[in-house]
Amino acid sequence: MKCFHLDSSALKVTMLNLIDWKAIFVPDVSVIEIFLRGSIMYLSIFVLLRIVLKRQTGTLGMTDLLLITLLADASQNAMAGEYKSVPDGIVLVGTIIFWNYAFDWLSFRFPRFERLIEPAPLPLVKHGRLLRRNMRQELITEAELMGQLREHGVADVSKVKEAYIESDGQVSVIEYDQKQNEKVKRKGM
Repeated sequence: MKCFHLDSSALKVTMLNLIDWKAIFVPDVSVIEIFLRGSIMYLSIFVLLRIVLKRQTGTLGMTDLLLITLLADASQNAMAGEYKSVPDGIVLVGTIIFWNYAFDWLSFRFPRFERLIEPAPLPLVKHGRLLRRNMRQELITEAELMGQLREHGVADVSKVKEAYIESDGQVSVIEYDQKQNEKVKRKGM
């Protein structure tokens, strides 16, 4: 039986020769095509989410959620070899970040664009009365709304001057001050 001995430098050279460096660093698809595919996917998913999900629950906005989801998928594809080269994945990730930044910048710069991207606050309570039509529109039950009011330290809806569901899904509450609350109670009697 013969025994072969390779020194460590020869082993390193052999290992480096096994890697297809061209496949890793040279894009298989044109950079423009990757940019267009990324743009089409970002914009299409954004429009679908904007139409279907008018509001988010929690603190993440729709564009933040979309960015995280698409970045995870794009970077996973680049790392797992779904793309034939790393630059393919880098260009796609760059495209997604570009659109996310562009939407944020446009929203900051142009109020009309911001209204297109983020829904306006929707009133749920006005002068101590539930606005059931708006609650139905957002699929919020009375129990859910009362839970949100309690989280704001309000146990009685008649003490609420206004409550809104914000674009991020959070409920903001404006209470009557003590003097106004007493006047409202007297008028109701």
